Amino acid sequence: MVCLQETKAQEYQLPLDAAFLADYAVAYLDATVRKGYSGVAIYARRTPDRIRRGFGWPKFDAEGRYVQADFGRLSIGSLYVPSGSAGPHRRAWKAEFLELLEGWMKRAGRDGRRYILCGDFNLAHAQIDVYDPKSAARQPGFLPQDRAWLERAFNGPWTDAVRAAHPHEPGIYTWWSHAEGAFAQNHGWRIDFHIVSKALRPRIRAAWVYRERRFSGHAPVIVDYDLEA
Repeated sequence: MVCLQETKAQEYQLPLDAAFLADYAVAYLDATVRKGYSGVAIYARRTPDRIRRGFGWPKFDAEGRYVQADFGRLSIGSLYVPSGSAGPHRRAWKAEFLELLEGWMKRAGRDGRRYILCGDFNLAHAQIDVYDPKSAARQPGFLPQDRAWLERAFNGPWTDAVRAAHPHEPGIYTWWSHAEGAFAQNHGWRIDFHIVSKALRPRIRAAWVYRERRFSGHAPVIVDYDLEA
C-alpha cells in the first residue's frame, strides 16, 4: 500500500504511467477548490472492497483531505491535515478540522474496524520529535494545543506505529525545512504518522523513514505489518 498526500495534480493531468500503475488499484481525491492544491491518493496491490472519498465535511472534502480503502474489517486511510501556517484564518481552519477529526477518530475507535491512518498530520507530538523544541514551541504544529491533540489520540484507542517500534529513539524526523543544511544535518520534525488502531499494535513488525532519495520536504514513513489485505 502506498498512501500519498499533497498530490496537487488533478487526476486527469497525470501521465498514464502514474495514473494507472501496473498491478495497482488507485484511488484519488483531488482538491476542487483550486487546482494545484492539496489532494490525496492510495495505490493498492489488491483492489479494495470499498473506497471512501472524504469525511462528509463539504468544505474540507473540497480540499482533498482524505481517501480510504477498505479490505474486509481493515481500513487504510491517506490523510492530509491543514498546516495552519498561513495566518490566523488558516490556524482556525486547522483547529476546526482537527476538532472534527478527533470526533471521527473517537467514533472510529468504537466501530469494530481496524484502521491505519497514514498521513501528513502537520503536528509533532513530543520534544523528541523535533530538532529544536524551544524554537518549535512557538510554531504551528508544535503549539501546546497541537501536542495535546496527539496526546489525547494516543491516550485513547490509537497508537503511533513508529513509536511502537522505536519508543525512545531520537532523530526520527519526516520533514525538514528548505533552510540550507537542514536535511543533511537532520534538523527536522516528525509530522508524518501511521496512527493505527491499538488492536494493531502487536501487528507492527518494523518502522522507518526512507531517506535514500529525497522527493520533497517530507520523507516516506514505511511500516511493516503482519497483516493480510
